[in-house]
Amino acid sequence: MNNLTHFNSQGEAHMVDVGGKSPSHRSAIAAGQIRMQPETLALIESGSHKKGDVLGIARIAGIMATKRTGELIPLCHPLGLTHVAVDFHVDHALPGVQCAVKAETHGQTGVEMEALTGVQIALLTIYDMCKAVDRGMVIEQVRLLEKHGGKSGSWLREG
Repeated sequence: MNNLTHFNSQGEAHMVDVGGKSPSHRSAIAAGQIRMQPETLALIESGSHKKGDVLGIARIAGIMATKRTGELIPLCHPLGLTHVAVDFHVDHALPGVQCAVKAETHGQTGVEMEALTGVQIALLTIYDMCKAVDRGMVIEQVRLLEKHGGKSGSWLREG
């Protein structure tokens, strides 16, 4: 267990001490998608859904989620984010919506969990707003695409 930073030498869970790390600019991009019926996608795209602007509300939910990640994931540090962007792409071939979240901070620990949490909550918000017309939607392929900053430097997903 000594390779897993959230466990001490006795195997007990703990919050990693980042106090000795130098602050630096850190960023992360995560992505995921939600597949749905073409008719559901048409409702979202046209803005004619009874609940309103599905993607606009999902964007706000994703931003809010990044800011609350430290409250949701037990061993995450609460971070002062300097920037969050939530972007959607309507994909008719899927059919569905692709989501990407970029989170940034100037601090002592990375923002990968914030980006991943933002994607999940944005996609869950789409599901919540559309479940009355399509309970078969599938959230999938949520993953980290890249991260930059800190002692370990940059990481980019291959493929």
